[in-house]
Amino acid sequence: MPYALPPTVGTPLHIVVVTGMSGAGRTSALHVLEDVGFFCVDNLPPKLAPGLVELLAAEGQLTRVGLGVDVRTRGFLVGAGDLLDRLSAGGHEVEVLFLDCADDVLVRRYSESRRPHPLAQGGDVIEAIARERERLASLRVRARRVIDTSRLSVHELRRTLVEAIGRSGARPTMQVRIVSFGFKYGLPVDADLVFDLRFLPNPHHVPELKPLTGRDPPVAEYVLRAPETQSLLVDLKRVLTDWLPRYEAEGKAYLTIAVGCTGGRHRSVAIAEELARTLRAGTEGEAREVTVAHRDVSR
Repeated sequence: MPYALPPTVGTPLHIVVVTGMSGAGRTSALHVLEDVGFFCVDNLPPKLAPGLVELLAAEGQLTRVGLGVDVRTRGFLVGAGDLLDRLSAGGHEVEVLFLDCADDVLVRRYSESRRPHPLAQGGDVIEAIARERERLASLRVRARRVIDTSRLSVHELRRTLVEAIGRSGARPTMQVRIVSFGFKYGLPVDADLVFDLRFLPNPHHVPELKPLTGRDPPVAEYVLRAPETQSLLVDLKRVLTDWLPRYEAEGKAYLTIAVGCTGGRHRSVAIAEELARTLRAGTEGEAREVTVAHRDVSR
C-alpha cells in the first residue's frame, strides 16, 4: 500500500537513509551523522516516517535527518521505493547510503560479537546473510553511495563518511576545547594534546601579580611580552594551524588541548586565552568553534 505523504510545508530536508547488511556498521554510521548535526532515528516504524518528515519540515529547526533501516523494519522495505520517490517529489533531498561487507567478514563479526543475526533461524548465519541481501537488493540499487566496510575499522569508516558528507557540502567542523590546568593537581583526563608552560616567567613570584589570574590584563601582559612566550606562541600557532585540519580530516569531532603551568592560575590561563583568540580565526578567515576552560584558576 503506498505511503500517504502530505505536501511539503516549511523547510526542505536533507534525508539520508542509512541501510545495508547487518554487521556492516549501520549503527556506527548513524552515530557519525549525529555528530555532524543530523537528527537520526533508527528503525522508525514506517507509518511514522511521513509524519516525522512533515513535523521537522514545518518546524524548520532541524534540516538534516538520518533514518536507519535494516531488515527488522520490514514494513519500510516493502514500500521503500514509493516513499523515497514521494519524499523527493515533495522537495526534499533524499539519498540512500548502503553499507556492504563480505560474507565471510560478516560471519566472523557475528562470531566475535556473539550477537544473533536478525534473520538467523536456528543459528544459520550464512543463510540469514543470503536472505538479507535479497531483501535489501532494491535499496542497494537506489543507493547513491555504497561503502564496503570489509577492511575498514570504525575510525576508517568514520573518516570515509566524513569525507562523503563533505562532498555534499555538509562537512563538519571539529570543536576545539582549550583547558588551562596546574600540574600540581594532575593532568586533565580528557586531554588530547598537552603543553608544559612551566619554563615561562612566573607571575606568582611578583607580589603585585600573585593574587591576580591570567585573565587580568597585568598578568596577561607580563606573561605574553616575555621573549620566551613570544617564541613559544609562534611555534604553537604554527603547529596547531597545521595539525587541526589533519585531525578534522581523520573525522575527529572534538579535540582538547591542555596547557599547564605549576598552579594553573597565571601562565596557563593567559596562554589558553591567547591561543583561543588565534584558533577562533582559523585559516584563511574561516571561523572555528573554540571554547576555553580554566580548571584550576580558582584554587
